[in-house]
Amino acid sequence: MLELAGIIILGIIAQWVAWRLKLPAILPLILIGLLVGPISTLFTENSEKLIQPIWNGEKGLFPGDGLYYFVSLAISIILFEGGLTLKRSEISNVGPVISKLITVGTLVTFFGAGFAAHFIFDLNWQISFLFSSLIIVTGPTVITPILRNIPLKKDVSAILKWEGILIDPIGALAAVLVFEFISVGEGQAYTKTALIEFGKILLFGSTFGFTFAHALAFAIKKNFIPHYLLNVVSLSVVLLVFVESDIFAHESGLLAVVVMGMVMGNMNLPNLKELLYFKESLSVLLISILFILLAANINIADMELIYNWNTVILFAVIVFLIRPIGVFLSTRGSGLKINEKIFIGWVGPRGIVAAGIASLFGSKLMAKGEVGAEYITPLVFMIVLGTVLLNATTARIFAKWVGVFLERSEGILIIGASKASRIIANYLQANKRHVVVIDNNESNIEKCKNMGLEAITANIYSDNLTDNLELNDVGYLMALTGNSDINKYAIDKFRTQFGENGSFRLVNVDEMNDPENNPKEGLFSHTDDFIKLTETVRKYPAIHEIELKDQKHYEGLIEITKADDHITPVFLKAPDDELIIISSFSKEFKDIGEGYKLVYLGKMFESSESAAAKKIDKS
Repeated sequence: MLELAGIIILGIIAQWVAWRLKLPAILPLILIGLLVGPISTLFTENSEKLIQPIWNGEKGLFPGDGLYYFVSLAISIILFEGGLTLKRSEISNVGPVISKLITVGTLVTFFGAGFAAHFIFDLNWQISFLFSSLIIVTGPTVITPILRNIPLKKDVSAILKWEGILIDPIGALAAVLVFEFISVGEGQAYTKTALIEFGKILLFGSTFGFTFAHALAFAIKKNFIPHYLLNVVSLSVVLLVFVESDIFAHESGLLAVVVMGMVMGNMNLPNLKELLYFKESLSVLLISILFILLAANINIADMELIYNWNTVILFAVIVFLIRPIGVFLSTRGSGLKINEKIFIGWVGPRGIVAAGIASLFGSKLMAKGEVGAEYITPLVFMIVLGTVLLNATTARIFAKWVGVFLERSEGILIIGASKASRIIANYLQANKRHVVVIDNNESNIEKCKNMGLEAITANIYSDNLTDNLELNDVGYLMALTGNSDINKYAIDKFRTQFGENGSFRLVNVDEMNDPENNPKEGLFSHTDDFIKLTETVRKYPAIHEIELKDQKHYEGLIEITKADDHITPVFLKAPDDELIIISSFSKEFKDIGEGYKLVYLGKMFESSESAAAKKIDKS
């Protein structure tokens, strides 16, 4: 009981440490597992592990085949969750570079690493290509923490993010197929019988996954499952598919759950997001337990097996030769600069799926007596730990060295996708600014996307927004929702991460009526709250520019906007086209001369108003 509770506690502590230090969770999880596992034998009594997943095959947390069964079921849930995230529309929209990375790049890694493992470690071809299929995947769980605090050009962040998301289930599927091909070839290598067995695995795995995906989707749509049982019923169906498929065709269970996840992920299910959140939470718990167990199950003898120069050579070939070749071939003819290609080629940490499946397949093949199977788990763990450590410690420095690091974040995040927000965002984008609009109202977000704006459905009370790599270059924050409490919360929560150059929000009614307590983060003016802004765009849904003569001309126009309920000052446009957000302290701008423009929302200034502004100036 103490060991089981200890694993859960250590796992959650590792997840918290990873969040706090902004590291991939797999790094502290595996290090803790090695510490309480093989490393602990160096200083404990009788050289026993502090946590013993299997003890002589009979005693311990998982006697006999218990650990093997637990790992199998846990991996099936993790792979199903990965399959849910893979959507056809995303593959078609991510662009040619990412499409090539998950096809051409995958093939380069598969064959390159396979040949390297065969000739460097003298492994047979089956084990070599199983190893190479396992290290195809990067995964968002390792990419996101590394890149989260590195301001990069949007295209570079997006490529690395989408590669990690899309290649996760694809790499897992490749590894499953290679493993199953090895399994059916045992004792009858590449005979007609072996090919028939392999075909059965493909047939039953695909059929079970496809059929049960549609059956579960039908039950969800027809409300046959009460809402409070939806998540647990889905979980039980995943486990049922895994077990049943495995009964009909041995080793086809993992393929079945990947297919099931991919099919359901591409359906229009009303509760898909809720299902994803549940599976993500469950995956965090399973991963926390799983990787401490797997790392603890490694023995000193396994570590000594790869304690030689061959390991260093294999690691160097994969990281410094195969990965860059795959990236450069995949980005030929793209608009990426050479320094951006070099950086993408440098960042390629392997993740959770690789390590988890490697332990599962390695133990299975060792139990069957497959020659060289003992190398699978330690070699893959070495690649995972090595690449995560390398990229986590050097990505920021390397980004500065090759010149892809953004010294100043110029992107703009607008919170709230109302009509006023959409008009302002559209103007910013037309002036070549990277702008992202977020809202939890899907209808408003859809309207943004129809205008060609980058928009994200998000809840600011969730932590998911801070993980979004598309926001890496954001340095300005504008809170434009109709709820003043949400606006204040957004400023307080995201000021440091997204508002390093300026954080602004709309004033509320109380602040409008008390100009003396005008907040420093007040946006546009102290006379325009959300209601007045909404009424303005309802009657005059447009943004205009007016040439400024001098400082007094600007101040005179600002006074007119305060008196007119249908004109709101938004930006000051400098001669070099720099846009400066106007705050409620707009008179603080100095040295405004010819070439400057006032950008305003609503009714156009009439010539008489402009003349009146000049008259105010002279007085």
